[in-house]
Amino acid sequence: MNLNNFRLNLGGKEYVPIMIGGMGVNISTTELALSAERLGGIGHISDAEGMFVCDQIFGTTYTNDKRKRYAANVNNSDKSIVQFDLEQVAEAQKRYVTHTISQKSGNGAIFMNCMEKLTMNNSAATLKVRMEAAMDAGIDGITLAAGLNLRSLELISEHERFRDVKLGIIISSVRALSIFLKRAVRVNRLPDYVVVEGPLAGGHLGFSPTDWASFSLKSIVTETIDFLKKENLDIPVIAAGGIFTGSDAVEYMQMGSSGVQVATRFTIAREAGLPYEVKQHYINASDEDVVVNTASPTGYAMRMLRQSPTLKYGMKPNCEGLGYLLDNDGKCAYIDAFYQGQGSRSAEGRVTVDGPTCLCTGMARYDCWTCGSTVSRLKETTNRLPDGTWQIPAAEEIFLDYLLSEGHSIRRPAPEKQS
Repeated sequence: MNLNNFRLNLGGKEYVPIMIGGMGVNISTTELALSAERLGGIGHISDAEGMFVCDQIFGTTYTNDKRKRYAANVNNSDKSIVQFDLEQVAEAQKRYVTHTISQKSGNGAIFMNCMEKLTMNNSAATLKVRMEAAMDAGIDGITLAAGLNLRSLELISEHERFRDVKLGIIISSVRALSIFLKRAVRVNRLPDYVVVEGPLAGGHLGFSPTDWASFSLKSIVTETIDFLKKENLDIPVIAAGGIFTGSDAVEYMQMGSSGVQVATRFTIAREAGLPYEVKQHYINASDEDVVVNTASPTGYAMRMLRQSPTLKYGMKPNCEGLGYLLDNDGKCAYIDAFYQGQGSRSAEGRVTVDGPTCLCTGMARYDCWTCGSTVSRLKETTNRLPDGTWQIPAAEEIFLDYLLSEGHSIRRPAPEKQS
């Protein structure tokens, strides 16, 4: 039996039961999401640093314009005046989503991963604008991520597509889901799906850095399915985190999951946004290279490669141009750490920053190498080339391997012809 024996039903429409996760900043590119959509699955784009992403894709100047607007504040540790222009936030979001949706050619769907933790010095207003602009531009679904999202549904409850767009949430415990559902009942809008993300996932985790290993995805999925049955709620459950083969995925389907969300194997796809050299780092990674740390200013634990350049940052905070993690008072843990480290400059003028990193800059520069726990197995999925580097597979090859493989086998891509 393979994954192609199953289908994911959302709102009366059937999909191949594979979601590609929304990896930011622009690792889950338009092209990567469309590859899943074309094959009948669901591809995510991410709205992390959406204005910066638009600048890279379309040549817009949102980031530079914002930096110039607040240039006089660059040496000030107080970032409370650094605000996003909400009209520009909406404009950028619509541009990006329209660009992606307009290229759909299959029977699948394009969803957007929307992180509550992107507080942007105005959490409620910026979150509302990002979600509503995505809906205006025709996004098929929004996956609420990185937070409890207690008010997210209320923020968009008056939008004309509130009942039409597919809405889901990423949770790591039944408790988190229960809290979310109590708020969802207030607006009479239950989620269309629930993504259960386990402790082996990449990026931000819903577990502490000290106790994540005491949890398992299978147990949380089982608890979630049982909870929903007890509550008489028919909400599809999507398993995520550490699902490396199609056979892994089938095991979750047989447990009662409606689909799986996968990401780590797609970080090295041709269509993924990571630079070629970084993809090579991922494939060469060993188990010992993977760490769960507290480098994120959000306070969430994070899984990444220990070689991530962002872990060595000592640069001035880049909030005037970026500033996506500023809280409602214009604060960020990295700002505090940077200015506390001012007295420990090296001979070269470098500041030693203990603890958090400048995640906005790290993600924008592809210096934060987030990954799932299975990253060291990427060598099993591709071919070593004569020069010692690794072949970069197409997203379609990875997708079809998930869909069709059996017995935990992994089909490597056809070897590249050497000139």
